[in-house]
Parts: sequence; C-alpha cells; structure tokens
Amino acid sequence: MRRLHHRNIINLFEVLATKTKIYFIMEFAAGGELFHEVAGKGRFTEEGARFYFRQLISAVKHCHARGVFHRDLKLDNLLVDENGNLKVSDFGLSAVSGQIRPDGLLHTVCGTPTHVAPEILAKRGYDGAKVDLWSCGVVLFTLTAGYLPFNDYNITVLYRKIYRGQFRFPKWMSLDLRFLLSRLLDTNPETRITVDEIYNDTWFNAGEFRPDRVLLKECNNNNNNKFGCEDGRTGLESLNAFDLISFSTGLDMSGLFEDPIRSDSVERVVSAAAPERVMERVEAVAAEGRVVVRREGKGGGAKLEGQDGNLIGAVAVYRLTDDLVVVEMKRSEKGGECGAQFWKEKLRPLLVEFAAEREAPVSR
Repeated sequence: MRRLHHRNIINLFEVLATKTKIYFIMEFAAGGELFHEVAGKGRFTEEGARFYFRQLISAVKHCHARGVFHRDLKLDNLLVDENGNLKVSDFGLSAVSGQIRPDGLLHTVCGTPTHVAPEILAKRGYDGAKVDLWSCGVVLFTLTAGYLPFNDYNITVLYRKIYRGQFRFPKWMSLDLRFLLSRLLDTNPETRITVDEIYNDTWFNAGEFRPDRVLLKECNNNNNNKFGCEDGRTGLESLNAFDLISFSTGLDMSGLFEDPIRSDSVERVVSAAAPERVMERVEAVAAEGRVVVRREGKGGGAKLEGQDGNLIGAVAVYRLTDDLVVVEMKRSEKGGECGAQFWKEKLRPLLVEFAAEREAPVSR
C-alpha cells in the first residue's frame, strides 16, 4: 500500500507498533462496503455500475503499473467514501512483482472461491494482472445482475463452473455489456481483455466520461518518506515504523509477508555511506573472492552467487533519513563452507567498515 497513491485506493498514512500491537493509520471510507449497496438495491443500472467500474479499473491500472496485484477484488473489499466514490481496500492477499518466479508467473493459490480465476485453480502459475481483471469481471456482473455469475453450495461444482466458464447473462443486460463481460470472464488468460483494451471498449466509454487523472504523491519530496515511497534520487525504498520494528530480533515478522532468503545470519548496520559506494565496495570484494553480484532493480540490492551458482547471500540498502542508510546482509544456508568463509572474511568486515562511516559528520 505504500507504493499506491490514487484517489480510488484507500490511503495508508502511517504504520505504528508497540510490543504487542501494530496500528495501520488509514483513510476512512464513511460509506462502508459497496457490497451493502448491492444488497440494499438488488442491482445497479448499467450507468450506475459503469460509474464504479471505471473507478475500479482506474485503481487496478495504477496498482499494476506499480507492480502490485490485489488478488482478492470483490464487493466486500471495495469501499465507498462520503462523496460516493469507490475505494479499493484490503491488500492482505496482494502480491508484488518481486514475488514473480523465473517463469514469469505467480504460484500462490489464494482468493475468494466465487471470484477466483480458472488459471489459479489449474495450479500451473498465473499472471497477477489477468486474475485481477477476471475478478473485476465478477464484480461488474454482480453489480448489474444482482447476483454472482459463479455460485454453488458445493465447492467442487463451483470450481467446475469457474474452470469451464459456465454462467448465464440475465435478459436485461445490453449487448455491449455482455460483450465486455464475456471478454473479462474469458477462461483463457491469453485472450482475456487487458486494461488498455477496456479503456477502448464501447460500453466502458458510453455516456459522459473523462479519462481518469491519477493523483500521485511526489515520492522525491522528503515529507513523503513516511509513506515508504521510492526515493527519487537513489531508487532506494524508505523505511517506515513497521520496517523498523520488524528489524528487531524479538519481533521479526518479515516471513509473514514475503519469502526471504533462508538464512541463519542476518546483520544490519546504520551508515552514512552513499548507497552507490556500498554496492561498489560489495562488488569489489566479491570480485576478489570470485563471487557473482546480481543487482536487483534500480535501488540498492543484490544477490551474491558462488562459482557453483549457489546463493551465498544478499545485500540490501534502505533509506533511513536524508543522511543515513541501513545496510542489511543475509547469509544463505545454500552457500556451504565457501559461502561461510566468504561471509566471515569479506562481508562482515565490510559491515564494520560501513558502520564506521556513521561517525562522519552528518546534518540533523
């Protein structure tokens, strides 16, 4: 959520933590769940459904452009603010582009049964953007029909219907809406409609419509570092309160949110060293030990591999303040004896070197 700043996505202002609780300070959506709107009205007119669907697609487009895939889009997770505008919430099952495997796909089976895409049921990997659009199709169908396209008390029968794409349009749906829904609920992800194609769809563009303007917060503004935005100067990810508390050895919850390198040694130091200098020193030391450094993304991060291709460890640099960074090093169990030796003789001395640079004068 720290990556996302859009008028149709619930804004995360800050994360605070005590020894026993974590507090998320988020935008308040006074209108509650869109689900209750449907439950109260039975179904929306196509014009009313189009109003919310346009906002949903705008939010989804923003998420995907920033490498975030929601994976649980449904009416229960779509809120409404005091002005009647849609707000996407609940990113508890979301994934980021860094979780994509070498085959270019995500593999975690998750989602709400009635909204899950057929390729997730196939358990052969899936495109996060494509499954979000399938769920958008289920949402749009429910808004205009007043009931779910796929539903059954027997979960096996339900999944069979989803896998085969078995649903019926109600007689009151227009032909243009049926065409759009048939492309959203296409069981073949390769031919399923894309966000760009949705923006060119006849039904989507019917009536009064102005192309959305995404409201972004400039992440290179120092006042926005608390949002965990990407640093505009270095590409480094800034740390918020949750990150800092998770660095504590007594409360390390990183495993709840990602699949970290399995390690029995993780060390961090605060340094005044420039991020690029940190990575240059790591690369120089790695070259001496014939270790391959594979940088990741445009920020400060890299994986270290031995001559046999085994993972030795990883290095990451995070922005703490304008003048300080956190240098984190993890040792992998896969590195073996050579990896352990490289860690002891080369990497740990580097951490001492970086920590010493904290003694350099820095502005407050």
